Amino acid sequence: MPDRDRPWLFRTYAGHSTARASNELYRSNLAKGQTGLSVAFDLPTQTGYDSDHVLAKGEVGKVGVPVAHLGDMRMLFDEIPLEQMNTSMTINATAPWLLALYIAVAEEQGADVSKLSGTVQNDLIKEYLSRGTYVCPPKPSMRMITDVAAYTREHLPKWNPMNICSYHLQEAGATPEEELAFALATATAVLDDLKTKVPAEAFPQMVGRISFFVNAGIRFVTEMCKMRAFVELWDEITRERYGVEDEKFRRFRYGVQVNSLGLTEQQPENNVYRILIEMLAVTLSKKARARAVQLPAWNEALGLPRPWDQQWSLRMQQIMAYETDLLEYDDLFDNNPAVERKVAQLKEGARAELDQIDGMGGAIEAIEYMKSRLVESNAERISRIENAQTTVVGVNKWTEAAPSPLTSGPEAIMVADPKAEADQIDRLNAWRDRRDDAAVQAALEELRQAAKSGQNVMPASIKAAKAGATTGEWGDAVRATFGQYRGPTGVSKNPSNRTEGLDDIRDRVAAVSSALGEKMKFLVGKPGLDGHSNGAEQIAARARDCGMDITYDGIRLTPEEIVTSALESGAHVVGLSILSGSHVPLIEDLMTRMRDAGLGHIPVVAGGIIPEDDADRLRAMGVAKVYTPKDFELNVIMEDIVTLVDPRAKAAE
Repeated sequence: MPDRDRPWLFRTYAGHSTARASNELYRSNLAKGQTGLSVAFDLPTQTGYDSDHVLAKGEVGKVGVPVAHLGDMRMLFDEIPLEQMNTSMTINATAPWLLALYIAVAEEQGADVSKLSGTVQNDLIKEYLSRGTYVCPPKPSMRMITDVAAYTREHLPKWNPMNICSYHLQEAGATPEEELAFALATATAVLDDLKTKVPAEAFPQMVGRISFFVNAGIRFVTEMCKMRAFVELWDEITRERYGVEDEKFRRFRYGVQVNSLGLTEQQPENNVYRILIEMLAVTLSKKARARAVQLPAWNEALGLPRPWDQQWSLRMQQIMAYETDLLEYDDLFDNNPAVERKVAQLKEGARAELDQIDGMGGAIEAIEYMKSRLVESNAERISRIENAQTTVVGVNKWTEAAPSPLTSGPEAIMVADPKAEADQIDRLNAWRDRRDDAAVQAALEELRQAAKSGQNVMPASIKAAKAGATTGEWGDAVRATFGQYRGPTGVSKNPSNRTEGLDDIRDRVAAVSSALGEKMKFLVGKPGLDGHSNGAEQIAARARDCGMDITYDGIRLTPEEIVTSALESGAHVVGLSILSGSHVPLIEDLMTRMRDAGLGHIPVVAGGIIPEDDADRLRAMGVAKVYTPKDFELNVIMEDIVTLVDPRAKAAE
């Protein structure tokens, strides 16, 4: 069959509000020519909490679909025959649980479970480094990753049990060499553990079932060379480290989402070109071509895309695959000296990083090192944009533009249904009322025992799913056994060497500190379940380099915990970072608690993907400043923060 007749899988990463609304979206996208499903779950589902948990407030249905129990999963795939579907589920900490629910629904549909095909991402190491939806400490998390892999080998032979995800590493600032090295270090950590759980003769096949999920940025020649380097390094590792002889089991199989980090709020229509160019990096080179491609929508820097926006991205893939002649040719880059030099350079840099990580004992032991490298690399990336060493059209060059008709009008972006959270909680309570609680408790006890004893957690998870247990109950069971965990922030208290251009701000901070009678104190907080910490890390690091005393305790804090920290640290200003769209309820709660604690005089600033109407609401609540992705100049933000705290500026008002 020629490549033209069998292109990559066309996917759209989707899920929102409720299982029913997401099901309608999936069936609509499949009818438009999408050939696989890519499920986005909301943050409570990703972190193992029920929709009515205190940490879930404001987060339900915001960045994906809530799945709290078997009924939700049943509704999500209603009228979609799972035996015929290739489903990618972007789920990590709760991967054993969501796969258990998926299997239970497939069995209800009468499917042959051995024919199920798809992927669970199931990559916890990158969660500690960049995404933040971990539940347990690294070692038990690794154990559950390989439990899933071992179970699928026996029962779901067509299923990819792990999708090693370097996508978020690049979003967190990774250089191409770091993306290569950190992803491959994760893969070797998983395979080293998995080797102890499957028969030796089955191990090469399991190597062949490991897949990757990568990022493709705007420097598409470098990104294409990165993909060729991935292919060659993976072949080398699987052959030399693991002795895999069969070439098909050494094949580097990957899906891709092109870079959302580079989408701009300014002149957002330009993002269409960026997405197309980034797709070229993972489709042009036949030897390094993606198995599945999903493209963001042009307006994701503004808010939730509409179905039409997703359709536009899908059509881009279809035009590339079916109207162009790309798929009719052999690899276009073989024997190209420029490409070969760049691939060799990337491989050399990646090998150096891999040697460093191996010297620390592997990826699990090197989490803190890798996290700090990402924070530093991201700081360098942002600095290059700020000083225009890196050109971003419409952001730091050619900023004058006519207003875009695509962003005008009240329906320019989709707004999550404000009633969805209450509806989800009502159905969750009804589910709890109807189920056999004794059967649920017995199944959860079986899960706890399996976790304690070292048995594979999948059979007990499937039993709990069928009995009617909830996502939060599954999460509580593994937390009770393995403990809670708070990952490293990557932000050192010590200033970096990047102080060029900060002299004036540092002088202002020193003057304000003198006027206050103590060093100016800045608390950076991330309320809710949003684990996208890149912005918070960079704000904290820049404030530190400007001479402020920073407090940044990382992700997943309640508003109550942030207010307590403000009291204990004596903060002069509080900065909040929220990228999940939950800014209004979370900040409203925090502002009330600040006033109740006698801290109403402390200025609060907020940053995130915040539509202007919401920004007005936040300012009406008393938020002093609101920042969105268009506010890329960190020094300007620092100047604003110093002015807010300066007692002399307040006296002059």
